[in-house]
Amino acid sequence: MPSRRTFLFAGIAGAGALAVAGWLRRGDGPSPLLDTVSTPTLAPDARAVLGAVTPVFLDGALPADPVAAEAAVRATVVNIGVAIAGLSPAAQQELGELFALLALAPARLALARVTRPWPDARADEIAAFLESWRTSRLLLFQSAYAALHQLVFAAWYGDPASWAAIGYPGPPQVAA
Repeated sequence: MPSRRTFLFAGIAGAGALAVAGWLRRGDGPSPLLDTVSTPTLAPDARAVLGAVTPVFLDGALPADPVAAEAAVRATVVNIGVAIAGLSPAAQQELGELFALLALAPARLALARVTRPWPDARADEIAAFLESWRTSRLLLFQSAYAALHQLVFAAWYGDPASWAAIGYPGPPQVAA
């Protein structure tokens, strides 16, 4: 159980890191979406982070063919954008801040311990980052992990193309 001092320090450090990330990325806006009117499109920061973590989360569920696996990851990232567009503005802003923070090299190194930019990061490095956040003593990291996990899996299993791999026939047909 973290002490009160640790809790306060983590809160202040987290708020400071998010403020710095927001200040450094101030021109991009707080949302992870570029366009929510027609088709939701993820901002480059969000696409980079999600493009890296999605294949790690879905390890074993993706097609064996590398080309098909890459296409499935791209489709899942697009579906994540659709899912984010359905969230409240406050949740979108929080996710945008998370992606902006993780896109900053110093924050990526300090918080995720991922040494390369997201598109070039190794799967084992990303897996270690995700596991460290999943099992962190800090609720902030656990919450960020849970958000990433839920977005990826909701987008993956919400896509009818992934249902056959798990034997799900789809929703029952209702007679009119």
